[in-house]
Amino acid sequence: MKKSLLWISTMRLRTLPLSVSGIILATCMAVYNGYFEWTIFILAILTTLSFQILSNLANDYGDGVKGTDNEDRIGPVRAIQSGKITPDEMFNAIRINILISIGLSFLLIFTAFGVKYFFLTILFFFLGIASIVAALRYTIGNRAYGYRALGDFFVFIFFGLTSVIGCYVLYAKTLDHVVFLPACTIGLLSVAVLNLNNMRDLTSDEQAGKITMAVKLGANKVKAYHYVLIILAIVFSGLFGILYYTSILNLIFVVAYIPLIIHLKTVRKTRDLQLLDPELKKLALSTFLLALLMGIGHLL
Repeated sequence: MKKSLLWISTMRLRTLPLSVSGIILATCMAVYNGYFEWTIFILAILTTLSFQILSNLANDYGDGVKGTDNEDRIGPVRAIQSGKITPDEMFNAIRINILISIGLSFLLIFTAFGVKYFFLTILFFFLGIASIVAALRYTIGNRAYGYRALGDFFVFIFFGLTSVIGCYVLYAKTLDHVVFLPACTIGLLSVAVLNLNNMRDLTSDEQAGKITMAVKLGANKVKAYHYVLIILAIVFSGLFGILYYTSILNLIFVVAYIPLIIHLKTVRKTRDLQLLDPELKKLALSTFLLALLMGIGHLL
């Protein structure tokens, strides 16, 4: 594999649709309320993608140098694990991506708020820094929160609340109750994707000393936890559809419940959690589909 293709693979492009789900949904809300701006939309997408790629590179580095990614791991072979990219090369790539993320964040914040909304500019500046730190600290360092069963909490905060509510505020310069249920929905499904990943890696993570919610709960209870995450997401999105109903077309997003329900049945029937790897892409795409249809439905 050519080095350039290897780096593209290391960025784990299949994770990117999930990362922009909240941006797409928040943008549809902004369009409905007359706040949409193309420049903000493009910069928000680019900034979010830079955060996700940074997180992917950092995860590869953190798990690689700790030895968590080893021959017992079930998922796709990581770059450092394969030996094709050295830890030093990965660390340099992380530093470059940090600079890109900072640059895009500043550009997005000042495009949205400038000096007119000084408080929001300062607030989002700290949110941007927090997002970068969170991306790095998931697996890097002695106190990496991904090794202390805190990954689920931070994913809910950043992929759900920060992504949807934060993006909407970039457009509207104010909060709106309409975005809270969608934010919780995307947050819960994003946590479910992480949990599915941790279910697949439960055995290897436990052996490597990586404590995730899957490791803490065990094989049986983590399935129940997974059901709760997805069912709550369905409930919250359903409540959103009922509370803000204006047309039957608003409820187009219920189509996305079909793959989610099929996924739950697959998880229930699968005894060997390592066999759940193919479900990761399906659940991530189902989340993106639900976000897209919730947003489009709100506009109809």
